[in-house]
Amino acid sequence: MIRLSAFFRLTSAGWALVRADALIPREVEPLLPPSARWAGRFLRLFRGPAAKRGRPGQRLAAVLEKQGPAAIKLGQFLSTRADIFGAAFADDLAHLKDRLAPFPLTVAKAEIARNLGKPLGEIYAEIGEPVAAASLAQAHPATLLDGRKVAVKVLRPGVERQVQRDSAVLRLAARLAETLAPASRRLKPTQFVEVVIRALDLEMDLRFEAAGCAELGEAMAFDPYMRAPGVVWEGVGKRVLTLTWAEGVPLSDPGALELPGLDRKALAENVTRGFLAQALDHGLFHADLHEGNLFVAAPSAITAVDYGIIGRLGPGERRYLAEILYGFLNRDYARIAKIHFDAGYVPAHQDMDAFAQALRAVGEPVFGRDAREVSMGRLLAQLFEITALFDMALRPELVLLQKTMVTVEGVARRIDPAHDLWAAADPVVRRWIGRELSPAAKMRDFAEEALRALKALARLTEAPPSEPPAKTERPRAWPLLWFLTGAATAGAAFAAGMLLAR
Repeated sequence: MIRLSAFFRLTSAGWALVRADALIPREVEPLLPPSARWAGRFLRLFRGPAAKRGRPGQRLAAVLEKQGPAAIKLGQFLSTRADIFGAAFADDLAHLKDRLAPFPLTVAKAEIARNLGKPLGEIYAEIGEPVAAASLAQAHPATLLDGRKVAVKVLRPGVERQVQRDSAVLRLAARLAETLAPASRRLKPTQFVEVVIRALDLEMDLRFEAAGCAELGEAMAFDPYMRAPGVVWEGVGKRVLTLTWAEGVPLSDPGALELPGLDRKALAENVTRGFLAQALDHGLFHADLHEGNLFVAAPSAITAVDYGIIGRLGPGERRYLAEILYGFLNRDYARIAKIHFDAGYVPAHQDMDAFAQALRAVGEPVFGRDAREVSMGRLLAQLFEITALFDMALRPELVLLQKTMVTVEGVARRIDPAHDLWAAADPVVRRWIGRELSPAAKMRDFAEEALRALKALARLTEAPPSEPPAKTERPRAWPLLWFLTGAATAGAAFAAGMLLAR
């Protein structure tokens, strides 16, 4: 029954796109290959009255808004890439970030009181009309009893059921893609969809978001690039979240980039560096950094909100990411290729030298050029061709990272069209490389490994409690010798590390 319902919702969504001429819009026909051009002409035989109204982005936004949270999030992502899809298209989708139709304040107040289990007057002096409404929740300005201004986020009524239905549709679409388009299996649609669904499920519990905001706030405090609001824990429940008020103007506001004294170049760099510092230095990052979730103030201050999706990287992934970026910064394509093979991103049977050559073909035309002269659409198409040529499969554990990197670069380039991603990334990447891969760091790691080995050795040499050594047996000398040798090695390594660190 669930699959049948998902099938009808999927076909209904496809039909809505066709009727609105939003699937293969007539405006893009001159840019398409002949096969897609003929497909678009065939689909337009079934278009409806909505196909005659507005631009492609406006028609697509109208369809996505009616399809539910997952479709709206797709629109939010597309709206960050004006450099790929065009400024008009991105602007037409922009309202999906935080300007959807809100639900009434009375409903929100009732939900807040029910969820927190106490009257509103015990926490808030005042709660105002919603100032932002997105796919899953809306935000209200409020004042605490002690006079502090806060933002109260409340989930939409019935949104959990909508997400559940969307999840069923996504799973069905992934299975159909794998069945009907065998070439898509390299991209692992089902695993990709499960990552998306898991992120949506976590967004349904605002207690997790509060914890993510607090954790990332601590990480952000180490650098000046980005800040997080404080969590008001007495105002947190499964469907309610209270945060200190984010100062500034949302970046989705049309006038945000015209604020007096705003340094657009520094602001764009802070977006890129803030994300990379989170991912590389702390192994966790805000994974939904679109304009609606970023508040800006002159000259270049950024406060990020909405911590429903948090990405995490293990030590290995962090190291691979840093070394790949470092390799591009130094135009060392052989090193980049080797890291891809070491990480398993490229199958071992492929030719490493040929892969390095392909990377050079991508990287060299970009370096030294103004970002406005680089076609991101063409660059992404070339990268996709390379992944197919070298049989590179989707890495589900990196989906959030890759999606966020694409979003962050799109946001940064919209702030500053001349934004140089590599120049912005340089200080953060080199700082990580200097700290983690320097001779001092290697000696430190060696000392830590030696200490771990000594602890393991000490456990091995301990006699089991149930079998005490015979009184007549003389203690063996080799465990003591190993211990002394290991201790000397660890001490020497530690001392050398300290000297190099100086």
